Amino acid sequence: MEAELKDLLNDLHTLKISLLDPSCQALVNKMQSRIEHLSKMEKLGNNQRSKIKDMSAEVVDSNPYSRLMALQRMGIVDNYERIREFSVAIVGIGGVGSVAAEMLTRCGIGRLLLYDYDKVELANMNRLFFRPEQAGMTKTDAAVQTLSDINPDVVLESYTLNITTVQGFETFMSSLTNKSFRPDKEGCGVDLVLSCVDNYEARMVVNQACNELNQTWMESGVSENAVSGHIQLLVPGETACFACAPPLVVASGVDERTLKREGVCAASLPTTMGIVAGLLVQNTLKYLLKFGTVTPYLGYNALKDFFPTMEMKPNPQCSNAACLERQKEYTLAKPARDAAARAKMEAEPLLEPEFLHEDNEWNISVVDDDEVQDPNASSGVADLPEGLVHELPSADEFQKPFISEETSNSVDDLDELRRQLEALNS
Repeated sequence: MEAELKDLLNDLHTLKISLLDPSCQALVNKMQSRIEHLSKMEKLGNNQRSKIKDMSAEVVDSNPYSRLMALQRMGIVDNYERIREFSVAIVGIGGVGSVAAEMLTRCGIGRLLLYDYDKVELANMNRLFFRPEQAGMTKTDAAVQTLSDINPDVVLESYTLNITTVQGFETFMSSLTNKSFRPDKEGCGVDLVLSCVDNYEARMVVNQACNELNQTWMESGVSENAVSGHIQLLVPGETACFACAPPLVVASGVDERTLKREGVCAASLPTTMGIVAGLLVQNTLKYLLKFGTVTPYLGYNALKDFFPTMEMKPNPQCSNAACLERQKEYTLAKPARDAAARAKMEAEPLLEPEFLHEDNEWNISVVDDDEVQDPNASSGVADLPEGLVHELPSADEFQKPFISEETSNSVDDLDELRRQLEALNS
C-alpha cells in the first residue's frame, strides 16, 4: 500500500509539470496533499498494536494490561480478566460519555455499544477526547476511530440514531437484547447501561427501556453552569427510577424546552465532565468486578469540593407502569433472596484471628492492661558486674513515698505550740 501511494505521488508530480493550465495544477496540488495525508495515515496504521488473546500480568513494557492485572495481585479484585466478558452501553457520546468510553476501553472492557446522533463540532474542542480533524464526523464514527486505535481488543458497536424517536427506540431496545457477544448470558445482552445524555427527554427514554427490560443502569449529568454534577445507580424495582423522583421543573409541569433561550448555550468545563466521567466509570468497575461499595447516588459540587451521597427508594405511586411492575417482582422475591443471603453467611467458616509477630527477634510481647503486675517483680534493671554501682537510683525507688523523721518532729512541735497558746488565753 505504501509503495502504491508513493508511485501515485510520482505520477502526479509528472502530470503537474506537463500541465500548463493553472486551474488544473491547483487540482493536482489538492490531490497530492490528500495522497500525502493517506500515506501518513498508512504509516500510523502500521504502528497499531495487534490484538491480545489473553490478559497477562507479566510486568514488561510491551504488556498493555500489566498495570490493570496488578489489581488482582494486590487483592483488590479476584479476577480482573473477567472484564472481557462484560458489555456496556453508553448513550450519549458527549463530554461525559466520550471520556467514559475511553476509560472503559483502556480498562479492557469486552464490548462497548455507543449511541449518539450528533456530529463533532469545533465548539466541542473545549472538552476531552475529540480532535479538530474529526470535525464534521458523527460522534459515533469519530469515537470508533479513536477507541479502536487505543485498544483493538474491545468489540465496538456504534448506532448513529436518536433514541427518542419511535424507530430509534426500537433499534435501541433491539440492540440491548442482542446476545451475540455472550449467547449464554441471562437477561439482556448488556450488563450495564450508562446514560450520559444532556436532556430530560432522552433520560426518560433510557429509563423506560431499562424498566421494561429489567436492566440495571447508571445515570450521570453535569449542570449547565459546569460546576456540579452527579452519578446515580438505578436498579429496577429496588431503587427509585428516574420517573419516581422527577426534577422540579418537570414535576411542576413546565416544558424544559421552553426554558432554553436562542443563542445561549450551557457552560462546560473539561475538568467537571472528566471528574463526573471518572466517578461514573469507577462505579461501573466496582459494579461489574464486585469490589468496594457501589454508590447509589453521588453528587459533586466543584465550588466547595462537596460530595453528597444518598439512597432513594422507589416511589409506590410512580407514574411509570413498568417501574411499578418491577417493584412488585422485587417485593415478592425479597424473602427468598434474604433467606439465601443468611444461609450464605452462616455457611461461611468463621476465620480465626491471626496473631502477628508471635515470635520476634526483639523479644517484644503484648501484655493486657488488666493484668496485675507483681510488686516484687524485678524492675528490669540489669545486674552490674562486681565493683560497679548505679550512679542514679532506679525509677522504682522514685515511686515509693518518702517519709522523713523531720516530718514527725514538726507535728509534735505544733501540738506543743497549740497547748501554750491555749494556756495564755485561759
